Amino acid sequence: MTKDDLDDLPEEQHLAPDVVLLEMARAGAKRALTLTTPKVFVLSMLAGAFIAIGALFSILIASDVESDSVSRLLEGFGFSVGFFLVILSGALLFTEVNVELPATILRGGGQGRWVPIFRLWILAAVGNLVGALLVGLLVDYVGGLDPETNELLGEVVVAKMRYRDVGGVDGYLQAVVSGALGNWLVGMAAFLSVMGRTIIGKYIPVFLVVSAFVATGFLHSPANMAFISLIQPTGAGPGWGEALTWSIVPAAIGNILGAFFLVALPFWYAGTQRN
Repeated sequence: MTKDDLDDLPEEQHLAPDVVLLEMARAGAKRALTLTTPKVFVLSMLAGAFIAIGALFSILIASDVESDSVSRLLEGFGFSVGFFLVILSGALLFTEVNVELPATILRGGGQGRWVPIFRLWILAAVGNLVGALLVGLLVDYVGGLDPETNELLGEVVVAKMRYRDVGGVDGYLQAVVSGALGNWLVGMAAFLSVMGRTIIGKYIPVFLVVSAFVATGFLHSPANMAFISLIQPTGAGPGWGEALTWSIVPAAIGNILGAFFLVALPFWYAGTQRN
């Protein structure tokens, strides 16, 4: 192939994986070092609220569908809307931060900056929960959901709490592993959204990967926060103590591990080996 042939090739429509990881590392470092604590908390609350809206939308459009496969596809579409709102707005979602901050650390941007990094990590999780809680309370205040929608919401929450029934160390470990797998998929959705150069180029992989995540039923801490926040005001929820113990916290632990070992670390290693 001649130089003229190369010049005639269309511009690439996506970024290379090693460039994506660099962009995510830069974003993580910028957020950790430049955002004040109040700004981090506000952006985290917005992300939690967006995910709660996505969770609500997913339930609303799938509640009267008889086919399980079609219902899961619609739930995936609905939930991806919330995730895409996070991506486009620059809000701070815990599971996205779980990829950005390890990328920052692996690329050497975390040296001597552990306090702002861990501050961002913790505030993202807390802010997400507060944002989801507020949406749940407001939805209940304005009239709540119809019986069919509440029924599907209850089924989703039961699935999010299923490891409580297993119980013990084995149940907790299963929840953590499920969370790791969940953030492998959701982390890849965040990764691929950075890879795209257009709005559509960002949304298509988000929709596909988030739909796969919803269909698998793996745990995702902000999603668990969202669905449980929607059902708690109705009086049919598991209670926050049980929810935190068996769903939100083990999922968060797994989300961190999955993002690091299944997303950030492999692409960092592949990029350093290639370079």
